[in-house]
Amino acid sequence: RLQESRGGGSVCSKLCYAVGGAPGGGTGCALGFFLQIYLLGGGEVFFLGGGAFSASIILFVGRAWGGGGDPMVGFFITKTSWTRFGRLMPWIIFSTPFAVISYFLIWFVPDISRGQVVWGGGFYCVFQTLVTCFHVPYSALTMFISREQSERDSATAYRMRGGGLGTVLGTAIQGQIVGKAVTPCIESPLFIGKAGGGVAMEELNMTHDTGSLTDTRNAYMIAAGVIGGLYVLGGGVLSLGVREKRESSELQSDEPVSFFQGLKLVMNHGAYIKLIAGFLFTSLAFMLLEGNFALFCTYTLGGGGEFQNVLLAIMLSATLGGGLWQWFLTRFGKKMAGGGGISSAIPFLIMVAVLEGGGIVTYIVAVAAGISVGGGVLLPWSMLPDVIDDFKLQHPDSHGHEAIFFSFYVFFTKFTSGGGGGISTLSLDFAGYQTRGCSQPSDVNFTLKMLVSAVPVGLIRGGGLLFKLYPIDEEKRRGGGKALQDLREESNSSSESDNTELASIV
Repeated sequence: RLQESRGGGSVCSKLCYAVGGAPGGGTGCALGFFLQIYLLGGGEVFFLGGGAFSASIILFVGRAWGGGGDPMVGFFITKTSWTRFGRLMPWIIFSTPFAVISYFLIWFVPDISRGQVVWGGGFYCVFQTLVTCFHVPYSALTMFISREQSERDSATAYRMRGGGLGTVLGTAIQGQIVGKAVTPCIESPLFIGKAGGGVAMEELNMTHDTGSLTDTRNAYMIAAGVIGGLYVLGGGVLSLGVREKRESSELQSDEPVSFFQGLKLVMNHGAYIKLIAGFLFTSLAFMLLEGNFALFCTYTLGGGGEFQNVLLAIMLSATLGGGLWQWFLTRFGKKMAGGGGISSAIPFLIMVAVLEGGGIVTYIVAVAAGISVGGGVLLPWSMLPDVIDDFKLQHPDSHGHEAIFFSFYVFFTKFTSGGGGGISTLSLDFAGYQTRGCSQPSDVNFTLKMLVSAVPVGLIRGGGLLFKLYPIDEEKRRGGGKALQDLREESNSSSESDNTELASIV
């Protein structure tokens, strides 16, 4: 368990903390990369003809619902009393089994003639709520591992590597299991409108391999079951191996924290707003890439049978690249690493757009892009604890707002993901996307190129400009850490003096 010493936790404890990132990484990657192609590519696998519009409803409503739940979870966490497990850990423990059940039901195809959209959207919303009950306290746990900036940075790096490992496992499990089940496609929709075309299309549909559709449905459910097991394992290791450390300043009072007063203070903190603004742009860029890359590989690059391997290459390189970016931010500072790390993805995103087909070049670009994505994911999360430290220096008498910072950070991530998923799916619908088509119109291929290249490049450029406004450079970060430590030592000395004086009186 995490030690109570000032230095922070042991390597074993940090490893347990890292394993706790696997559930969110595994399910998030599986949903991010595969849910859209599952809904769009599975007109008969899931929707029975729901099409792109219905898919966009599920993607947007599910993410928006989950994002709206983040501030609410943050509110209830601030009202949660400390237990022998801590304040955050009970949320993780009790949400885990229900999250696993709802995750499995997202991929389960009900044998009903109507209501699949309600079924899929409903359980997607339920899962988003439950994963919020896991992810918000898990992220906020970073602030209760140690008071030392270096220890928190180390714990954040462990957490991101654990999450990265989860994404690799999620991609491998989902991709390899589902990739072996081939859904029969429709060669062309142009039969309709010709003489006897309706009959021909009907006969074509009737002769489709129903067994292949069943195999595909079963593959999705098997993958969901395996990833659900990963979720349980990660939550169990986290709850057994990590103990949150309560701030000494909070031990003096059990007064409930005013959520709305804290929210007002947090949202007026300039460094937090600037970091969120930059994170909003870059997060949307990577979410668009994530949500549309499988379709892009399948149709635009013509590598339908290889897309799961390309995705695995991206996520594996992103995970391994986390160590490189951790060294970079330690050597050159987080602000410089943030701007450079995220912007480094731009050349490779441009190369993605000019690729004409699959092959070894696709894998080379995928690995390089994955390393850049790793920096874009790690660095904003590594900056957030420094913003909270800066807030504590400016508001030394205001405690217990960590969950607010992290919950709204997660909220904006889900908001961009939901908005990006809904907009991109509708864009494909307007471009003429053909459900289960073996090929797509040229307008669809052009739209996919825009969604995985041009639009993310523009968003990353905008995010990079916003990160330049981020006020906490390396000098201010280190100075703030020292000032905050002095403030804590002064508070501890005052508390010990009061206790000594009280004892002498008694």
